[in-house]
Amino acid sequence: MGKEIKTEILINASPAKIWAILTNFEAYPNWNPFIKSIKGEAKIGNTIIARLEPPKASGMTFKPTILAFEENKEFRWMGHLFIPGLFDGEHIFELIENGNGTTTFLQREKFNGILVPLFKKMLDNNTVNGFNEMNKKLKELAETP
Repeated sequence: MGKEIKTEILINASPAKIWAILTNFEAYPNWNPFIKSIKGEAKIGNTIIARLEPPKASGMTFKPTILAFEENKEFRWMGHLFIPGLFDGEHIFELIENGNGTTTFLQREKFNGILVPLFKKMLDNNTVNGFNEMNKKLKELAETP
């Protein structure tokens, strides 16, 4: 069973400015309403510790593995609930430079596993809302002079 959720927002800032905010994990508790913390070195193959708290849902801490970390372009990880195959999530942040001083920020997640159908309603509501809240806060920060 698979499912993908995807959000995007247009930000009036360069990919470099957005990337600097997105990869400053120490500051997440101060601004990020969805991903409350990330601990560990962001390097391909490394395991990090991430705390997610979707709006109106229980938060969870998990240990995803970084799949991609390309400066000013993409940050991607794969996490699992308990063991691989139950409920796996590939979380993707993409920055697309539009060539006019703006950047399209995409946040999406691909879910797979036998438990995905049980979480469908939460993913469609709470998780999407969490993505959108984070995107808006990131936009506010990046557009502040």
